[in-house]
Amino acid sequence: MLNQAEIRAASDLIWQCWREGRRVPALPEEIRPATRAEGYAIQALLERRSARPLIGWKIAATSAAGQRHIGVDGPLAGRLLAEQVLPDGATISLGVNLMRVAEPEFAFRMARALPPRTASYTAQEVLDAVGALHVAIEVPDSRFNDFAKVGAAQLIADNACAHQWVLGPEVLADWRAMDLAAHRVIGTVTGTLHREGSGANVLGDPRIALTWIANELSQQGVTLAARQVVTTGTCMVPLEVAPGDTVGADFGLFGRMSLRFVA
Repeated sequence: MLNQAEIRAASDLIWQCWREGRRVPALPEEIRPATRAEGYAIQALLERRSARPLIGWKIAATSAAGQRHIGVDGPLAGRLLAEQVLPDGATISLGVNLMRVAEPEFAFRMARALPPRTASYTAQEVLDAVGALHVAIEVPDSRFNDFAKVGAAQLIADNACAHQWVLGPEVLADWRAMDLAAHRVIGTVTGTLHREGSGANVLGDPRIALTWIANELSQQGVTLAARQVVTTGTCMVPLEVAPGDTVGADFGLFGRMSLRFVA
């Protein structure tokens, strides 16, 4: 079991790699998390590095494609730091980004907090706490050379591969009355790549993913706070991108958004 000094050392290394754009094969054995709980303890210290309140949360690996991409068999929660959140239409430097993908996602903004408790939250309780739905695109990355081989505990410590995230418009349609699992999403990359997906790729339904993270955080003693946003994971096979590409995400009645990549 890692002690507090070892947890701090692991978090320091992850942060340094993130800020400097470098990678490591894995966390050194003496500070390597062995459990999801240790991974979350390391991740939690990243939040203290931000100068502003936490924007919200991301869920990694909510689709079969996402799980294959990072080598896990289930979802992981990560933090969205304010400095890494960009507006619709943003230009993003790929730099040393290793993953080089963009992921269209459904994102929920909370109106009411869901604090930790013994009993699991039901899907209805979680939905009742939601204030709005947004469309979004995540641009993930990892601080590990071979992120598909380090395992869930280290990926959680690595903030569930969080990197940059683009918040799109609020959905004005009556999304609560619609079938989010069946909702179709089209992703394009500079007119050369056309890919389709749907909410069913997000743990079967984005609302199921939202309920999952509410309970995952509760088990870790963490509150899903009012005004925080949860982006629920890619609804399609991640879109491969390169410098010069423009990515578009068309959510139909829910809205459209885009971003552009430069070197």
